[in-house]
Amino acid sequence: QVQLVESGGGLVQAGGSLRLSCVASGMILSLNDMGWYRQAPGKQRELVAAVTSGGRTNYADSVKGRFTISRDNAKNAAYLQMNSLKPEDTAVYYCNAVVRRSTSVNGYWGQGTQVTVSS
Repeated sequence: QVQLVESGGGLVQAGGSLRLSCVASGMILSLNDMGWYRQAPGKQRELVAAVTSGGRTNYADSVKGRFTISRDNAKNAAYLQMNSLKPEDTAVYYCNAVVRRSTSVNGYWGQGTQVTVSS
């Protein structure tokens, strides 16, 4: 089995920063793409940022210049540095990873971590 565990969420004032972490564990041969998604109340889950195994990144327009995604392949981890946070960034943030196992390649989700930005 594969588990993704997120951490680092919390309550912060507008303009502040948070750093989210996601660590994958279990029967993993390698991790392909990793990404952060978010879901606000009443809205669909949306992609925030993603990074390939080679380090190529892409971001939602709403977070470009404020958020930075990174990964540490040796630790099976991904991170999301969030700066200049806005109230509209409030959401549950989920980590996603495409995991290569011995006989399959599947996507996995973490349990989510709440980020609340107060005005």
